[in-house]
Order: sequence, then C-alpha cells, then structure tokens
Amino acid sequence: MSECTHDCSTCGQNCADRQEPEDFRKPCNPLSSIKKVIAVISGKGGVGKSAVTCTLAAAMAKRGKKVGILDADITGPSVPRAFGIARHAEGSELGIYPAVTDGGIEIISLNLLVERETDPVVWRGPVIAGAVEQFWTDVIWGDLDYLFVDMPPGTGDVPLTVFQSLPVDGVIVVTAPQTLVGMIVTKAVKMAEMMEIPVLGLVENYSYYVCPDCGKELAIFGESTIDSLGAILSLPVMAKLPIDPALARAVDEGKIETYEPNPMMGVAAELDKE
Repeated sequence: MSECTHDCSTCGQNCADRQEPEDFRKPCNPLSSIKKVIAVISGKGGVGKSAVTCTLAAAMAKRGKKVGILDADITGPSVPRAFGIARHAEGSELGIYPAVTDGGIEIISLNLLVERETDPVVWRGPVIAGAVEQFWTDVIWGDLDYLFVDMPPGTGDVPLTVFQSLPVDGVIVVTAPQTLVGMIVTKAVKMAEMMEIPVLGLVENYSYYVCPDCGKELAIFGESTIDSLGAILSLPVMAKLPIDPALARAVDEGKIETYEPNPMMGVAAELDKE
C-alpha cells in the first residue's frame, strides 16, 4: 500500500481514518419545494448576465413552468426593476414571501427589502454571502420547477457560497465577443468545475446588431469568439444574442416579461428536456 497523503478525495482505500468531503449545502425553507436550481454566471460585469437571467426565466414561465429568480447580486441588484416591481417583499414567522410578477415569476432581491432601491449596500463579503444564503433558507418559494440564480460577476464570496450552500444543478455562463472576456469567463468555468457543478453551456450576448435599414448583421463589439471558446472548453454554445435597443427599453420600463421575440426561448426548451 502506498503512503497515505491524507487527501481522501484522491484515495480509493476504505481505511478507518477515511473522511468523506463535508457537505455544506443548506436545506431550503420547509415550505419550499424546488426541482432544479440553475445559476447564471459571468467572469466579469457588463455582459448582460441579469438580462439573460430575466429573459430565460420569462421564457421558461411561458412554457408553463413555475419559476423563481434569486437575485444574488447583492450590491448591484437589478432584477426587480427589469420586471417593474417596486413593492417590498413581506414576511411572517414562517419566512420571507417573494414578490410575484404579473406573469407569476417569484423574485427575491435585496432591493425588495431596503427602504429605497438607491440605498447602497456597504457590507463586507461574509455579510453579503450570508444574505444570499438566507434568500435560500428563509424565503418561502413554494413549489418551483426552476429557480434561476442571478450571480454577481467574478469568482468571489457569493459564487462560492451559492456553489457550496445551494444544490445547484448546473450553471450557464454568459460572455461577450471580446477575447479578453473569454479569458475571464474561463476562470468562472474552471471555478464551477472545481466545485463539481455541471456547466451547461455558454451564451454570448451582444453578438451582433441587425441594421434596421439593410438587415445586415454587424459585429459592433468584434467578431464572435463563442464557437472557438466553446471548443476550447468543450462546452456547447446555447445562444448568440443580438444587441437590441428594444430589450434595453423593456428593462428600463420594467416590461422584460413581455419582451418579444424572447431570445432565450430556445435555451429554455433545451433546459426543459433534462
């Protein structure tokens, strides 16, 4: 027998000192039943991750599924505004009740709990991570087919908390055409792999702009790199999304739920095959 390295994760021996990896996952609220948890992540900000999360949730709801969004971007929450929700979340001794959109999507976000949505959140990392964990353990989600987690960019405290504390079934990685973004996205993919979370695929936002005069697709941010990035990472390309001023307008007006054509319908259909 080879000498013990005390790293049980790499050893197949069944010795008396063997220790299984500790499971840090937390149970959701007793009044909640959630079939699948999908996290939407990105390596950096500004790639439209929240818009992708919101349109994906709206697309899944249109397929007749019960859907929720956990806005884990504590310091930059934008999900309630995209759906036109200004009222506060309510609670009782049983837990916190999420806000519900006109289309039936349940949402929890820090902006639903603070007095004014413009109030800054000046918290250290552990406190922010604790708030995200409470969105999972204390919110009464009821019966959901899908809970989408809108993650903050990067590989810091919140993604680590979500990957360790929630039973994440898979992640979707959002990127943009620039090569630099691809490098940073690779970091996010590798983090998910380190945490043994399945990476479902890549979504490239801002891929092209359709000229309203001639109909030609113009690569405003440079030629798409998503296919080569997907090949390098051995991941499927789930969607290439255009630059659409109408989508930006829908977000600003709180009408993302009714935005058409929803570019994430195909992704929702693929997820719903699982």
